[in-house]
Amino acid sequence: MKLRSVIFCFLALLVITASAVTTSPEWGFFGHRRINRLAVFTLDYEMMPFFRANIEWLTDHAVDPDKRRYATKHEAVRHYVDIDHWGKSEDFAFVPRRWTDALLWKGELTIISPRQDTVSWTVDTILQADQDYLFGRESRVLLSSSAGGNQVEIQLDALRELWVKSILPDYYEDEISFSPDSLRSIGFPVSDGAEKVVVTDHLSEYGILPWHLEQMHRRITKAFEEENTSKILRLCAEMGHYIGDAHVPLHTTENYNGQMSGQTGIHGFWESRIPELFADDTYDYFVGKAEYIENPRDYYWGIVLKSHSLVDSVLRTEQRLRETFPSDQQMVFDERLGRTIKTQSAEFAAAWDQEMQGMVEERFRASILSIGSVWYSCWVDAGQPDLNRLSPEPVVYAKSDTLDKAVKGGKIIGRAHE
Repeated sequence: MKLRSVIFCFLALLVITASAVTTSPEWGFFGHRRINRLAVFTLDYEMMPFFRANIEWLTDHAVDPDKRRYATKHEAVRHYVDIDHWGKSEDFAFVPRRWTDALLWKGELTIISPRQDTVSWTVDTILQADQDYLFGRESRVLLSSSAGGNQVEIQLDALRELWVKSILPDYYEDEISFSPDSLRSIGFPVSDGAEKVVVTDHLSEYGILPWHLEQMHRRITKAFEEENTSKILRLCAEMGHYIGDAHVPLHTTENYNGQMSGQTGIHGFWESRIPELFADDTYDYFVGKAEYIENPRDYYWGIVLKSHSLVDSVLRTEQRLRETFPSDQQMVFDERLGRTIKTQSAEFAAAWDQEMQGMVEERFRASILSIGSVWYSCWVDAGQPDLNRLSPEPVVYAKSDTLDKAVKGGKIIGRAHE
């Protein structure tokens, strides 16, 4: 068994090396493509043939989520979570882990009357039934009014059911609204003249990455259950992108590009420039075999919280190096895709990489193993379907042309990474 493992790793390395030589990565997409590609080699013999047959597709489409940011306003928020916007904490236990709870936690209900008089209600306090479990059963919610400071206490389960039935189905609509009768039915004081209730989502604007990861996990599992080749490949490729983003510290903070600390441009420096310079020659890609994930929700939040714990180190080391490294040697001009750009010098990048003690490589490697583990776990949860029954040929993704046109003809809708 040990000899077979050594032979397998050797063959995988040959494939990786060949790919690195023959592939010319597009500027800005290098990291995501490389991570998705290498994740294939973490899979066992039951999954490897299918994923290996589609490795080029999984590699190319690793960047589709970034392309989609040019096509819809709902995409950008899936790539980050400004967890520090909600406060400071090591575990952020006060942030609801369930998607519905998180939305109602920061949702605003505005009751509109015929005269356009409005009164808005927002969650003020969670009256926990169990002090160790946020948003647990039998808990109650205290909502405060924008008019006169009035307060209403509502059973949490009733409010949660309202969100599930009346609000979540319209999450992607331009306006989220529902009948006042739905509020009255859970004991909410609504005047007889009210016309409708309009919902304002104040959560999503600060990113929904960990909640989106859990949703994607369920969708991939279902795709495996259905043995749907197109869905499996598309969702697995895109999941790799989101997991990669979750491993980047600067995807977990409001100061995502150093714009709040005078370090504008640090995002691309960490996420793109360093891997592009060193990933081929110095990174160790033997990350081990994919592992089963027992609790996806805890797992994804663990990734985000680990990344966030590194934010201060990322900012502090770059600032210190910027002040000590010769200023005339920090930036150089380089040719990328037919144009000249100003970017960090290889020497400056190497110095920062050393200052961070290899953090970028560590998160790069962790992303690879994490993606493989997610693919594997979804397959196991789906009952381990025989992937040999599926078509080994890459599928044609009709939306790809649309995404490429959106990238060429427009600009990012919502917040850019950098």
